[in-house]
Amino acid sequence: MSTKSGQLQGHRFHGDPKRFPAVAGFVFNRFGHTIKYIADVAGGRGMLTRILNKKYGYSAEVVDPRGWTLKGVPAREEKFAPDMADYYDLIIGLHPDEATRAVALTAKIRPTILIPCCNFWDRSRKLGREALLAQISAFYKSHKVNYETITFDFAGPKNIGLVTTLPKLSSTSKK
Repeated sequence: MSTKSGQLQGHRFHGDPKRFPAVAGFVFNRFGHTIKYIADVAGGRGMLTRILNKKYGYSAEVVDPRGWTLKGVPAREEKFAPDMADYYDLIIGLHPDEATRAVALTAKIRPTILIPCCNFWDRSRKLGREALLAQISAFYKSHKVNYETITFDFAGPKNIGLVTTLPKLSSTSKK
């Protein structure tokens, strides 16, 4: 776990609080208003959701069984499962801990942003940051998921994520 902590909008967070506006800005710059509904998986207190909604006009909600969200932040107090992804246009796992695999699985049907923080991918062995990212990348490759590796503009080392997109259908493909 990161030893860095700080405040954002009067709220104290473990880890770099710049991660919330950095990821929200990335979402807007990458997707603009081509998307509307966003799941902030294991989003904790919901600061990312708050910024996505208030600053950028999305309909984001936290999906987290812990029920710790800040007042006024939309939330579903339940564990995220891949079959929930149909409702959303984008699935975000910003340090999603035990929901890491569920976010990765949704990449087969929805665009995702997955910024893992801890090894909840393979509990049979220790995986550092690079090995964890390599394992998730291998999973994406084996399932033919388009992805790119992004270094986000907040303090590391847990600032590298995998951004997936769905394959584009060619206009000449058979229906």
